Amino acid sequence: MPRWLTTLLRLTPTVAGASVVSVAGLFAFRAIVPQAELQSSADALGNYLQTVGGIYAVLLAFVVYVVWGQFNEARGYVDREATALVDLHRTSSGLSASTRGEIQRGLRDYVDAVLRDEWLAMARSDEPTIERVGERLDAVWLAIHRCRPASECQHTVYGEVLSRFNELSDLRTNRLSSSRARIPVAMKILLYAGAAIIIGSIYLIAFDKVWIHATVTAALAGAIAHVLYLVIDLDDAFAGDWSVAKAPFERARRHFDRATHLADADAA
Repeated sequence: MPRWLTTLLRLTPTVAGASVVSVAGLFAFRAIVPQAELQSSADALGNYLQTVGGIYAVLLAFVVYVVWGQFNEARGYVDREATALVDLHRTSSGLSASTRGEIQRGLRDYVDAVLRDEWLAMARSDEPTIERVGERLDAVWLAIHRCRPASECQHTVYGEVLSRFNELSDLRTNRLSSSRARIPVAMKILLYAGAAIIIGSIYLIAFDKVWIHATVTAALAGAIAHVLYLVIDLDDAFAGDWSVAKAPFERARRHFDRATHLADADAA
């Protein structure tokens, strides 16, 4: 099933449910409060709704901007970490055969662990699993540390390997930090409370025709529900419908396999 269709199937019940609940609340409100009592306060209610609606619209726009920025940052960290892995794998080819083999095996084990275990662990905030995967990268560091360059060329390559490993470690830290970034609970409460206030305020506007009032209420509730669904989903960059893809790591793993085959051909 295409990803967009899966997203649509999950989003539709949320938007439709919010619209139905809001219209049901409207009918209950109109049954209790006579519309004639609201007519006399129409101007004041209009000014109130314009002010509150403007504040909430600015808040929603700000939050969407923040979570979208965090999502793109997480995607960028993944791309750069995968590139750093390929660079380190390639650069280590200039070291002795035993050291090169140990480093490259360690990098393959690390990428396999990230794809198999850590991606799901980031979505579940499974810190023990994340720590175990990090130990695979520690093993690569130990292999680099044990290296004893035998020539001037290997000394130069060794310095590059150290630099690229440090860059890789920094990018891993950034990726994990982005996976832990979340909207504060107080902000979520404000978003949901604001949505209830805005939708409830629409009830106070006097409409002569019930179907027009219901249409406006359902449309507003559905739009707000759609935006909130987007915010909550993007807030967790490695889970949900819009999640950061692990394709860069999969490409890095395929590069490792190709590089190994080339090395075997050269040895032969």
